Amino acid sequence: MPGLGFAESQDQKDKMRKQALLVFIAAFVPQVTTADVVRHNSVPEAYWGSWVPADATCKDADKSTVAFSAQAYVGSGTSCAVMHVSEAPSLKGATYSVSLQCSDAAGQVQNKTSANLIIRPGDANEIYVGHDFPSLKPYKRCSAAGTGTSP
Repeated sequence: MPGLGFAESQDQKDKMRKQALLVFIAAFVPQVTTADVVRHNSVPEAYWGSWVPADATCKDADKSTVAFSAQAYVGSGTSCAVMHVSEAPSLKGATYSVSLQCSDAAGQVQNKTSANLIIRPGDANEIYVGHDFPSLKPYKRCSAAGTGTSP
């Protein structure tokens, strides 16, 4: 059958085009790299101390102040123990994901909950804190605990 030879030839051309496209994609598309995540037992010392929202002053921001120490986070109405901290590299410096075990301000054991908090460095004496990336808000340092360097 004369039509069969043409169909096989067209199928071969289609296969070769697909193979060429795959070779092109493999050769010229940047390779995806994986970030190495490092796990720590405490909040980095550079973040220890009190922080207030960037638009607040330290003396007027009692309710919106957050504080970090090696093993604790205290925010408005909540107190948390640090379970572990995951450090991931990013273009703006290391990003930290802090896994927390929290209780309400009264310290009620039956009201303990788990939470995560993200910490990213900003400019000198500035960090971004939030429960997820869309909720990150800038905070500025009020007081440092320990002798840590600026984030």
